[in-house]
Amino acid sequence: MMRILLFLATNVAIMIAISIIFNVLGLKGALDAQGVHLNIEGLLATSAVIGMTGSVISLFMSKWSAKSAMGVHVIEQPQNQTEQWLVSVVSRQAQMAGIGMPEVGIFDAPEANAFATGANRDNALVAVSTGLLRSMNADEVEAVVGHEISHVANGDMVTMALMQGVVNTFVYFFATIIGYVVDRAVFKTERGYGPAYYITQMVAQIALSILASMLVMWFSRYREFRADAGGAQLAGRQKMISALRALQRAHEPAQLPGELAAFGINGGGVQRLFMSHPPLEERIAALQNAR
Repeated sequence: MMRILLFLATNVAIMIAISIIFNVLGLKGALDAQGVHLNIEGLLATSAVIGMTGSVISLFMSKWSAKSAMGVHVIEQPQNQTEQWLVSVVSRQAQMAGIGMPEVGIFDAPEANAFATGANRDNALVAVSTGLLRSMNADEVEAVVGHEISHVANGDMVTMALMQGVVNTFVYFFATIIGYVVDRAVFKTERGYGPAYYITQMVAQIALSILASMLVMWFSRYREFRADAGGAQLAGRQKMISALRALQRAHEPAQLPGELAAFGINGGGVQRLFMSHPPLEERIAALQNAR
């Protein structure tokens, strides 16, 4: 809850700062001179509602969505030795990380993969694929679980959702201003909104969203390094390195949707700017060089 309140407070602070900047630098006056009469404060508030609502709803629905989308079988009463072992590993690591016991699940997929999700670090879900259980040994699975438990302990699901909400807020805000400017200053629309506003606003949203996603993906890559370090602390550095090497041997794992992705793919150049996960060789090197 404190993380949510902090991000909301940050969002409000940024909105206030932008409003002040517009007035101090005379940007609002410049817009007025072009016939773009905008209520900056009102637009900021509207943008925040539009930008944050979807992210917050998505966050609170994340466990249900994950279970439905991935067909997760939640282990309520372990039915075999594998399920008993998996639950015990999650329980032990959750205690070590200082979080509440997550729900533990298994989903049917041939690829080695796993994810953690949930709006609350004390009420999360950790799930692994059948492919992961088949292709990795116990030490490697333990490290993967540690990686996911670290995501939960770090509050990564909440942070990513709220960060996306903040980004959405300002994408909508600046796209709307661009749409107004083009419609009023270029196409000289005097009343209401002309077609240029809607077309320009939509194109600007797409372009700004692409640029903003680079920032979101940068943070996603950063949190993966942190989760690897956390997994190394919970399960052991060599186990974590071994798990990442097992993923290398399996080449590129299939990606789970959105925040459900657990491990990353290789890439470079411009592609790297849009990667949610660092290349596996960089993650291994980071663990090997850690002190």
